[in-house]
Amino acid sequence: MQKFIFDVDGTLTPSRGFIDKEFQKFFTSFCYNKKVYLVTGSDYPKTLEQLGKNICENVVRVYNCSGNDVWEGGQNIGTSNWTLPESAHGWLSEQLEFSAFPLRTGLHFEHRPGMVNFSTVGRNATPSQRKFYVEWDTQNSERDLIARNFNLLFPELEARVGGETGIDIYPKGGDKGQIIRDFHSNDELYFFGDRMDQDGNDYPLAKQIIDKNLGKCYHVKDWKDTWEHLKNYA
Repeated sequence: MQKFIFDVDGTLTPSRGFIDKEFQKFFTSFCYNKKVYLVTGSDYPKTLEQLGKNICENVVRVYNCSGNDVWEGGQNIGTSNWTLPESAHGWLSEQLEFSAFPLRTGLHFEHRPGMVNFSTVGRNATPSQRKFYVEWDTQNSERDLIARNFNLLFPELEARVGGETGIDIYPKGGDKGQIIRDFHSNDELYFFGDRMDQDGNDYPLAKQIIDKNLGKCYHVKDWKDTWEHLKNYA
C-alpha cells in the first residue's frame, strides 16, 4: 500500500512559517485521497498553527517531537516523559556562552515531549535575526560541529541538526527513524524531507526506508519542490 510521509518545516512550509494558501488547498485534497503521515521535530500546537486543523486531523497520524509525541484525529495517543540530563544541559550551556555568533534572543532550550531543541540564536529570534543566523551558520557550520561533539561526549543521547537554527536532542533511537515500527514490509513508502544529509534530522528515517527497501525518499529544497514532486502522485 502506498503511504506518504512528510517532514513539515522546510518541506511543507517555510521553516517555522505557515503553509502557502494555494499549496494548502492542494495538500488538503491530497490528504483526503492518500494515506498521509507527518513527522516533525516541532510540537503539535506548532504543527496545527502551521498547517491548519483540516490537514492535521485528516492525515493518518502526526508524529511530533520526532515521533516522541503521537496524535491521531486531534487526540494524543502516546507521549514520552524523557528529560535532558543535567550534564548534557550544562555542556550545551557552555556552547551557548562561548559561541562566536553575536546575538542571543532567549529561549535557547525548548523542552518538548521526549526531546529538547537547542538554538544558539534562540527561539525568540525575529525572521531577520533567524536569517542572519542561517547565513552565519552556513559559513561556520556551528550546528554541525556542536551536534558531532555532543554525540561523541554523550553516546547514550543523539543530537541532529533540524530546521534552520536548531539542534534536536533525544535519547539514542528517539529520532524520526523510530516511526518505522508502525509500517509494514509490504508498504510502499514515500518520504519527503529537507534534512536528509547525514547530520540532518530526516536522515534516520530516510536510512531506515532505504536500508529496508521500503520505498523512495525525496530530499527536497523547499515546499515548492515538494509540490512539484507530488503532482506526479495526485
